[in-house]
Amino acid sequence: MEAAVFILSLVDCCALIFLSVYFIITLSDLECDYINARACCSKLNKWIVPELIGQALATVLMLVSMHWFVFLLNLPVASWNVYRFLKVPMGNMGVFDPTEIHNRGQLKTHMKEAMIKLGFHLLCFFIYLYSMILALIND
Repeated sequence: MEAAVFILSLVDCCALIFLSVYFIITLSDLECDYINARACCSKLNKWIVPELIGQALATVLMLVSMHWFVFLLNLPVASWNVYRFLKVPMGNMGVFDPTEIHNRGQLKTHMKEAMIKLGFHLLCFFIYLYSMILALIND
């Protein structure tokens, strides 16, 4: 049972790593003017909810399986994703808004956030991998 939890978490983490890399590539395309702001924001906004669900799934899995350290490690990122999703101002297109993405350094902020999430998900990937191997050996 414990190995199954970590296998599912590992698959979920791989999807979140893919999303983080996709966010970084799309934001860097916007920064280099390969795509316009509207196309970039519409591409990124449709992946906000799946990212939120994936992070919440990993957090809930760790809570249900009573792995407290990993749960507490995932909780701030899941909370940040929910907060960011809920604080979208009225009238904006989504978390990424084409009219505001070039204002006040938001592009750099979004890029930095995507890089931090990529590092976090890579750390979680190795934690889940180690825990899965440990669980398989103990069974």
